[in-house]
Amino acid sequence: MSLPDARIHPHATGEAAKTVEKRQQPQELVFYAGWFCPFVQRVWITLEERGIPYQYKEVNPYKKEKHFLDINPKGLVPAIEYSGKALYESLILCEFLEDAYPQHAPHLLPADPYERANVRLWLDHISKVFMPAFFRLLQSQEKDKQDAAREDLYKALGQLAEKRQGPYFLGAQLSLVDVAIAPWAVRDYILAENRAYRREDVPNGWKEWAELLEKRESVLRTVSDKEHYAELYSRYLKDEAQSEVAKATRAGKAIP
Repeated sequence: MSLPDARIHPHATGEAAKTVEKRQQPQELVFYAGWFCPFVQRVWITLEERGIPYQYKEVNPYKKEKHFLDINPKGLVPAIEYSGKALYESLILCEFLEDAYPQHAPHLLPADPYERANVRLWLDHISKVFMPAFFRLLQSQEKDKQDAAREDLYKALGQLAEKRQGPYFLGAQLSLVDVAIAPWAVRDYILAENRAYRREDVPNGWKEWAELLEKRESVLRTVSDKEHYAELYSRYLKDEAQSEVAKATRAGKAIP
């Protein structure tokens, strides 16, 4: 019997579908993606933002097909093949694209070594502080646990937003920190509709930042129609999802 999570809409819709249609020609870089996945969207935004040529291939990671497992033994999206060599993990891929395509602008990492290290500190904050709180709030069933997770989420976002140096994290130009958090800005309406989350309750201008991110052209081009996210996230809201993230959250473990 297949996992319930495997029964997802088979392809991107809306603006994302238009982007997929334009990215079907063979390229040196093959992007293995799942239209629904926020980790995928990080890499997808990076590719679109920087104008890097790529071929898009849709994968249902819950079906664990052999060819994809050969590319990523973890069976998770996103993954790429670059000149026949495989890589995976969203932030690693974003940094790889920065190094492998230096001629493509804008650059999402600063040239200064200190500033680069500072970006990585806040990427770590997103991974280790923000994301666990987001998924705990999404999956928690008891009100007291939801309330605690919501406060943790507000604190994590407020700490991140406090360090923003302009309209974007590093100032006037989009950075990898913006790219890393943008997919969750796109999806936080799920928490607003189901978990009493309010952007305006987060300190330090998160609401304005989130609104700016979700309107960015590279973000809009990688978002599907809302109704197709509903079935997938309904399983998280009932704490029935079987993704690796959902299982780790349920077990109180670090998100893989």
